[in-house]
Parts: sequence; C-alpha cells; structure tokens
Amino acid sequence: MHIAPHDNANKPIVDADHDLVPLNYFNIVKLKKGESFEYVVDGYETCVVPATGTVNVDIDGTSFDGIGQRTENVWDGEPEGVYAPTGSKVRITCTTDATETFIAGAKYDKKLAPFAVRAADLDVVQYGSDETKTHRKIKHILGANHHDKVGRLLVSELYTVGQGGWSGFPSHKHDTDRRGDDGEMIETRHDETYNFRFRPDYGSGLQMLQREEGKPGDAYHIVDGSTILIDKGYHPCAVLPGYEMYYFTILGGLSQRSLKQYFQPTHAEQLHTIPGIMDMVAKFK
Repeated sequence: MHIAPHDNANKPIVDADHDLVPLNYFNIVKLKKGESFEYVVDGYETCVVPATGTVNVDIDGTSFDGIGQRTENVWDGEPEGVYAPTGSKVRITCTTDATETFIAGAKYDKKLAPFAVRAADLDVVQYGSDETKTHRKIKHILGANHHDKVGRLLVSELYTVGQGGWSGFPSHKHDTDRRGDDGEMIETRHDETYNFRFRPDYGSGLQMLQREEGKPGDAYHIVDGSTILIDKGYHPCAVLPGYEMYYFTILGGLSQRSLKQYFQPTHAEQLHTIPGIMDMVAKFK
C-alpha cells in the first residue's frame, strides 16, 4: 500500500491496529520552537527520532534533552532517538527553529524502561557494491546493540550509497512465522513501514511488491515523503540514476524481535554476488 505525501497535521499515518500492518505504528510530527506534542499509544512501544531539528523528550516524567542534531535534511548528520515503553505518556518539545520528528511503534504488551540512543550508540552496517548496484548503508537506531532493552520494535535508517541502485535485493519476505525441518525459524512475521526521502527532493524511485511466487506483482512510484506499508510478499525497491534515496524503516514482529528474512529462491544465487549481505542480515535482531 502506498500513502502519498500529505500534511497529516500531526495525526498518525499508520494508527494502532491498522488493517494492513497491525503490528506497526507511524506518525510524523512537525513543530516550531517552543511547541510541544503529547501522545499515548496503548499496547505499542515507540521510538522518537527527529528527522530534522532538536527536541526534548519527556517519558512519564523522565527527561531526555537535546535529541537530534540534523538541520537541513536526513543526510545532515547522524540520527538519534528515544525509546518509549508501551503505553507511556510522551511529550516532545522542539528546541530549535523547527523539527520534523518520526514516531515509530510496534505492538508489544510489556512495559520496559525508556532510554536514549545517541549517535555513538548506533549500529551501522554498509554492504553491497557499486558494481552490483546494491551499495547501501544501514543505521540501526533500535538494532542489535539494544536487543535486550526492546520488545518487538526494530527501527533503522537506510541510505543508498552513490546515485541510483537497488535496495532490499535479493528479493525477500517476512510475512509468516515458520520453521525449517530442524525446528529453527526460517522466516518471521514482521509488518514493515517505510517513509522515503530523496536527494535532490524531486528525485523518485520504485517500490516493487510480489505477493505470490511466479505471478506478477505491483509497483508503486515513490517520491519524497511517500509511505509504503508491507504486509506480505517480496519487496525490493530502487532509486532512479542520479539521485540518492533514504528510507525510515519500522519493523514490528509478531512473536519475536529478531527478523528472519526469507530470500526468494528465484534470486537466491544473488546472495553470493553482493559483498557483506550476510552481515546486514545479522544486524536485524
């Protein structure tokens, strides 16, 4: 599902118990200096990540100040964030001229402790190559480094490296919990939500979604600010030559936090052609 860019007026783009991705929550909040925004999402743990600007975040009376250092766009420095436990009362206050702040969430029924993720706490992996048109960098805000402090929520920022190329390839999916013959998980159900940005901002790309093996799928023209919801199927995406692509990624698991991606057998041999891809796979936990 493609949600076109629009002024959501600080209301959730993906609300709790969404019909397509019920395990996800997503909001974009825009504030000016001194303005505040409060929210409570029962049954969902969340993460506050400024795309631009700096905010103070209060979670049930615990304060985390000076979160976010980017001014112009998502390429202007490293991300930072704050984890908010399930059902917490969260207040975001803008301390710079303006902020655009992402709120990511995943369904979870236990209440943990809040914490901040500073630039030095990020889990970063770079893989692929210019030759295979798969070169990208992933900055995990809630990734392997914080596995024991979070319930089911994974939050990352993904960047294409260079101009043009593919992401999410070889094609993979994660729409059902299933085990192999040895009893180990070979795929997990993780609903996924993306918000895309392009540099320059008039760039664009393509999101593919093949729901059934051997059958034609759907393709969405993604532009700056597009939101994509992935409930099932194989879902690679690409950016036009001459442009850079970024997407904010939310993953919410059904039964566990660690993501097990199932690579499409048709393209499985490509796993051996993309440098570092298994290191990338290992970070989603």
